[in-house]
Amino acid sequence: MSVTLELRTVEPGSDDYVHAAWDLKETIREREGVLKQRKRFFYQAYRRARCNVLLSGEELIGFTSTRSDGYLLFLAVHPDHRGNGHGRRLIAAVADQHDVITCHARSTNTDAIEFYRTIGFELDRHISNYYEDRGDAFLLRLGESTRFRDRLREYLT
Repeated sequence: MSVTLELRTVEPGSDDYVHAAWDLKETIREREGVLKQRKRFFYQAYRRARCNVLLSGEELIGFTSTRSDGYLLFLAVHPDHRGNGHGRRLIAAVADQHDVITCHARSTNTDAIEFYRTIGFELDRHISNYYEDRGDAFLLRLGESTRFRDRLREYLT
């Protein structure tokens, strides 16, 4: 019996799937030591963001939460469902909604960094003591930058 995967968009202000997303995030935190956000922060960020959820039947197997400016707050795929293109599918959904996607990844999370680089993200810069536990991060970017310094550089050349 095959199960159909369904990608749904959850608009800002909705609680749809927030509890399942929290549970998935916690599963990943417990197994891998990443996604260490506190519950209140997570719930507030999820509710303010546009989320894409990937469902296998009734089970949430992955999700993204993205701010209106294209900043990716969360990308999570259940460890038992990785390696099947689900992360790429979720990022593709975000890319359909934004010209530029940025995110931070813990500098020690080499699997995440490799995933992002494989699908075209570029390392923008290293940030020391970025996380609450003083962990370092990389800022990553996918797509053409519309930041002020880039527009200024185009103007000056």
